[in-house]
Amino acid sequence: MSVVKTSKRTNRISGLSLSSLLIVLILALPIAVIIGFVFKGSVDVFSHLYDTVLIDYVTNSLLLMFGVGAGVLLLGIPTAWLTSVCDFPGRKIFAWALLLPLAVPAYIIAYTYTGLLDYAGPVQVAIREITGLGYGEYWFFEIRSLPGAVVMLALVLYPYVYLLSRAAFLEQSASTLEVSRTLGYNQWQGLFKLALPLARPAIIAGLTLALMETLADYGTVQYFGVSTFTTGIFRTFYGFGDSAAAAQLAAFLLGFVALLVLVEKYSRRKARYHSSAEYKAKAKLIPLAGWKAAMAYFICLIPVLFGFLIPAIQLAYWSFTQADLSDGAFAQLAWNSFYLAFLAALIAVGFALILAYAKRLNPRKIVSFSVATAGMGYALPGTIIAVGVIIPFAWLDHQLIALASNWFGVDLGLILSGTLVALLFAYTVRFLAVSLGAVQSGLDKIKPSLDGAARTLGSTPLQVLRQIHVPLMKSSVLTALLIVFVDVLKELPATLILRPFNFNTLAVRAFELASDERLVDAAPASLLIVVVGLLPVILLSRSIAKGRTGS
Repeated sequence: MSVVKTSKRTNRISGLSLSSLLIVLILALPIAVIIGFVFKGSVDVFSHLYDTVLIDYVTNSLLLMFGVGAGVLLLGIPTAWLTSVCDFPGRKIFAWALLLPLAVPAYIIAYTYTGLLDYAGPVQVAIREITGLGYGEYWFFEIRSLPGAVVMLALVLYPYVYLLSRAAFLEQSASTLEVSRTLGYNQWQGLFKLALPLARPAIIAGLTLALMETLADYGTVQYFGVSTFTTGIFRTFYGFGDSAAAAQLAAFLLGFVALLVLVEKYSRRKARYHSSAEYKAKAKLIPLAGWKAAMAYFICLIPVLFGFLIPAIQLAYWSFTQADLSDGAFAQLAWNSFYLAFLAALIAVGFALILAYAKRLNPRKIVSFSVATAGMGYALPGTIIAVGVIIPFAWLDHQLIALASNWFGVDLGLILSGTLVALLFAYTVRFLAVSLGAVQSGLDKIKPSLDGAARTLGSTPLQVLRQIHVPLMKSSVLTALLIVFVDVLKELPATLILRPFNFNTLAVRAFELASDERLVDAAPASLLIVVVGLLPVILLSRSIAKGRTGS
């Protein structure tokens, strides 16, 4: 009897593992398509791109990366150090307020500051009224430029560096500062010669995430007229109507992303960084007073003020005083966005539960590798995934249409590439990693003995997952649903490419209105995205506060 039960259990576990492998193979389809078009497709169009604009795409993408990289480091590291090691008025507020710009998509902050700083904006109007100068008689920062895009992206992406750097500084033991003093270092020398080298892996990881988001951005660079790979993919796809050439450009962009990942891993290679846990709770904050406290307050205030407060206040002013909300279009946009994001979140979390539980039951290398592969989609820009989805889905649609017409005389129409199916598939590929991380974290907290006890009572693996594990890790599942929901709500490039005809979301409508210079009308949709985006930021700040040592 025991032999039979063991055999059935093995088969069931293998079935779950097989299902997880099948899910990963399906979700890896967009990347396989992009890689497959590297050496095939439209050579003439790609040759034309190489002779005309490809150098601009590469140059502008590199300049954007270098500029944003410098910006997020300058904003993220000092604020992380001050809020974790120093004591000054407002430190506790800044510790979580510095995360608020995460709620603002880069394209929305770009629209907002354009409305404020452009020639017709209130800032330049005030300068002309006060000084009496006319157009061209004074210098003012050109917001619609590559430096402008660098500033916009740095303001909303520095929290990646801030968050991981602050976690690294908090984990460093009190003995680190003590050692720096015994070596004759003052507070700032200790920062540069001990604390920063120890936090290097976390800083590089945060920088890599920020640069990946920089490469993935479309709304900001398109609105500012900066030619990058993402704008090039759109122009090739819509302008030339050549999906193969667009896929080849996407492959170039994929190479940039892969290079970032390799650089991040190489920066850590064989290095190991340890801290002494017994001293963590004894670490004392460095008190700042006088001009030092004022300087620390000012340094922390700048990114919060320009990265969140000014854009949020301006969007609220436009929305409640000037925007027209009398028709039902805004309500329809909100409904489209919310139900689409909810469906995508359900699918992503459902797949994440299957993959994470398959890895828990059968932690073989092939299963672990497949789960890790499924989580790679978050590192890929939405444009890459969208092009990788539209090509095979369009091909399959044409095959199904021909089959239905020849066999049944029925005009089937587009059932994949022209519907929400393609969009939901792209969202799942893009954001599965987010839900997978939250679900795996919740599963790790459940003792494996519960699985064995439930199995001895005759429950199948899926029954154990549904009836025991999901209720126990309800908070982790809800967290995963919330984060994916908000990420889908903010996603712009994949939605622009894959959305069905005459179907709009808040992000798409805000982009369209801003492109038509109707910034005031774009404000309500933008503001709603920002407000909803605050939810995971609040959740993140609360989890950090609970998890901090000694609190």
